[in-house]
Amino acid sequence: MNFSGAEEIDRELMGKEVQMADTTMRGKLEGIELKMLCIFSMILLLAAGVAGMVQEREGIVGVIKGLWTIVVSRDALITDYFELAGYGASFMNAVLVMGISICLLYREKVKFTGLTMAAISINAGYALWGKNPVNILPILIGSSLYAKVHGSRLGRYLYTAMFGTSLAPLVTELIYLLPFDRRINLAIATLTGILIGFILPVLSVHTASMHKGFSLFNVGFSAGVLAFVMVCILKSFGLESESVMIWREGRPLWIVLGLYGYFLLTFLFGLYLTKGNLTGIRKIWKHPGRAVADFILMEGVGSTLMNMALVGAVCETYILLVGGDLSGPVVGAILTAYGFAAFGAHVKNYLPVLCGVFLSTFLNQFTPTMPGLQLAAIFAVGLAPIAGRFGVLAGIVAGMLHVAIVTCTSQMYGGLNLYNNGFSAGWVAIIMVPGLESFMLEYKGRKRKSENV
Repeated sequence: MNFSGAEEIDRELMGKEVQMADTTMRGKLEGIELKMLCIFSMILLLAAGVAGMVQEREGIVGVIKGLWTIVVSRDALITDYFELAGYGASFMNAVLVMGISICLLYREKVKFTGLTMAAISINAGYALWGKNPVNILPILIGSSLYAKVHGSRLGRYLYTAMFGTSLAPLVTELIYLLPFDRRINLAIATLTGILIGFILPVLSVHTASMHKGFSLFNVGFSAGVLAFVMVCILKSFGLESESVMIWREGRPLWIVLGLYGYFLLTFLFGLYLTKGNLTGIRKIWKHPGRAVADFILMEGVGSTLMNMALVGAVCETYILLVGGDLSGPVVGAILTAYGFAAFGAHVKNYLPVLCGVFLSTFLNQFTPTMPGLQLAAIFAVGLAPIAGRFGVLAGIVAGMLHVAIVTCTSQMYGGLNLYNNGFSAGWVAIIMVPGLESFMLEYKGRKRKSENV
């Protein structure tokens, strides 16, 4: 019996040691798990680039040529790098753009939060259709200059700078659009990019008050306003840009499985961090998502990662169900939605808006497989707070209105604002929210009166 008792004590001590070791390991992960995920994501993008090279039977030289094609080509909407330069070069470009974003975050010692994941994911995603390491630099420099003028570090305005690279195509376009010598055009384009980066931080502050946080793509809205003004100035001089349509059709199996695999690993990592506890993700689903809603800070990393994985999987599944394409823009849009699931979006508040986009195709002239409608469906995630705050019906209406507006707004600036859906989402929120709030206040007032009677 003494021996049995000793074994019981040993087992108890061993259990405590294992529990302590597990707690210590989780403790060490705290604060670095998002950085680990970002590095892992870069590795997967690199692997996707290699897979693309194998798929298209091209070597390193072919990838380098593809990267050069990306840098020197127009980037107006919609320019699918998969079709323009191939899978290998496109994913390598995403690695480079994502790497620049992460390096800046490290350099400025910015804490990784939900907003960080949104900013990194949107830059990695748009590096498949519009951004490259060259055309984003002037805008980043402009925001850095703005910070210096105001006696601050770039870190204070870094997120605005990262989101503000949505106007990178405007920088590229000026090189080809202006009538001067190519070197002069390059100088003017660079200065324009710096000006954009300098203006956006203050402009974004003002536009946020217009939609009251019900559009998650605030910089997309402010960038759209700025792009519209700049395009009008160019038109006044007889210089007009035209949108393009470069799009790769199809749903390669390796991309389908790669995305699902990425989301599954994200979910399992989150599940591990929460020790299998789903309480946090349930709390996320109860939140309306109105900005600022940083789920990392609110409910922790593990629950947020599971939410990100589910939103990403929902987006991919929708595209497959409607028979859409896993083109560069669509994959980039899915990665964007995945990132914003750490900053306001979740399955419960996104699905009504997504349904609204789909249902609108039964009433208008569009079909779900049209390139613009595929993107509108995924980027409707930016309007998720409307459904979260005002209910399912409001979310459906927001999705339907988003389709009507987004199909017109790209013509306003010749495809030079990559966040066209963000611009449209801002207008939807500005139009709908005042009426919805007024209705709710009136309804609550009547309810209080009836209860007091």
